[in-house]
Amino acid sequence: MKLSYHGHSVVKVVTDSHTILIDPFISENEACDLDADTVKADVILLTHAHNDHVGDTFEIAKRNNALVVAPNELAVYLGGKGLVTHPMHIGGAHEFDFGTVKFTQAFHGSAYTEDNGAVIYGGMPAGILLTVEGKTIYHVGDTALFSDLKMYGEMNDIEVAFIPIGDNFTMGPEDALVAADWINAKVSVPVHYNTFPMIDQDPKAWAEKVKTGEGRVMEIGEAMEL
Repeated sequence: MKLSYHGHSVVKVVTDSHTILIDPFISENEACDLDADTVKADVILLTHAHNDHVGDTFEIAKRNNALVVAPNELAVYLGGKGLVTHPMHIGGAHEFDFGTVKFTQAFHGSAYTEDNGAVIYGGMPAGILLTVEGKTIYHVGDTALFSDLKMYGEMNDIEVAFIPIGDNFTMGPEDALVAADWINAKVSVPVHYNTFPMIDQDPKAWAEKVKTGEGRVMEIGEAMEL
């Protein structure tokens, strides 16, 4: 299995049989190296409904006939737009042909803003525990620090955790270091930073301070093998 990072919170997981995109914010993300018009995806996993996470889901899913797995209200909304969706909710897990998805808590918001300015409620925000080929990846999603992250770390053997560090809209670097300790992943990767000035951070300085497991900065387009 190969994991790659593509700016903001965009993560791609490639297995022998599937390509999985998480939060594909691509065309309006200057830092992203992917092309929304050509990127392949069999599955799209969404943490919440904000536009910088739903991103290019509509176009990518329609072009690839991809399955979109999302929190219930967001999945219902996307399904109403013609996408193939699987609704889930916090605490629930489901075994798919590509792996097992379990949604966790995240303390944030979740609403999609349409082109006409209408704001569509997207249900509860979430994190995603994705288990593929016996390896568990934790995309924490957009969240504040909260103590149940320690419980998730104790209940799961997490290979890689993608943790937001940007501050202002999510936890900042200091809280994210606590989160990394609690999650107890073998590798902690910072995400959701430097996309725009309000969330500018120094990811290398953060990674160097990670005490539990390895802190690793993934450059745009960089991949790691699991």
